[in-house]
Amino acid sequence: MKSEILYPMVALAGLTFVVLLLIPIARFRAAWRGRVTAADFRYGESPNVPGQVSLPNRNLMNLLELPVLFYVVCLAFYVTGKLDAAALYLAWAYVGLRAAHSVIHLTYNNVFHRLSAFAASNVVLVALWIHWAVALA
Repeated sequence: MKSEILYPMVALAGLTFVVLLLIPIARFRAAWRGRVTAADFRYGESPNVPGQVSLPNRNLMNLLELPVLFYVVCLAFYVTGKLDAAALYLAWAYVGLRAAHSVIHLTYNNVFHRLSAFAASNVVLVALWIHWAVALA
């Protein structure tokens, strides 16, 4: 059972790579349509870059911020051998909520729906850390 905690990590990394792939797709599509030029990306993204083109990049940043704590706690469960069914459930719940956040962000982008998924994922992440700390004690 110990290695099962690695699967949610792989799933979240997979989601991150999919979003990473969406960045050049959005940028090239916008360039082909004449909405941006290469100069618009010389120093990041200029104010000329439409919001729809910036969304995948912003979502990628979201997937590289708090999820770092997810990867750390998953590795902590793996290394200490304290994994149980509750931790695994919480890990998969986190991945599911982060996936929901990304889908909302990259499609219809309702701020309240996105915030709900984001906030819920953070609650799950805190619960996962508390669960590990209690298991360790």
